[in-house]
Amino acid sequence: MESRKTIRKWFWVWEFEKEEDWLNEMAMNGWVLENVGWCTYHFVRCEPGEYSVRLEMHPYDESYKAFMEETGAEYAGRMMMWVYFRKKTANGPFDLFSDIDSRISHLDKIGKLLAIIGGANLLIGIMNTFSPSRLGWINLLVATLLMYALGRIHGKKEALEKERLLHE
Repeated sequence: MESRKTIRKWFWVWEFEKEEDWLNEMAMNGWVLENVGWCTYHFVRCEPGEYSVRLEMHPYDESYKAFMEETGAEYAGRMMMWVYFRKKTANGPFDLFSDIDSRISHLDKIGKLLAIIGGANLLIGIMNTFSPSRLGWINLLVATLLMYALGRIHGKKEALEKERLLHE
């Protein structure tokens, strides 16, 4: 029986929860995340349900990685701004966000990055529309996609803010 496998799969930035659910489903089926690459997930065999996997948009920070390892989490890799951790389920529950406010803060970080990159693409697209190459449409298309992603993230943030009001 094979002990490692690689799966190529695409998730949009607003689907990070879906990605995390899929990674945990893989772990429930005996395949825990070992490393990540561009749309590439490397898994190693484990006992079904032995691990839980979490991911977070977080800048590279060696002290954060060390802190997470002190809590019993294992670093499983990084893809651009996203960091992946896994933890044995026998060591208790594993959540990167302790409350609604920390979840909202995480969505704010994602939203700010999307707004900056989307705004830059919009500006470049408008400027390139008047250039001889006429390739500005590519940047305008990217800006449109990023603004859509921003809207999806904003919707998730609004839902959490409503939930927070219900608990107050």
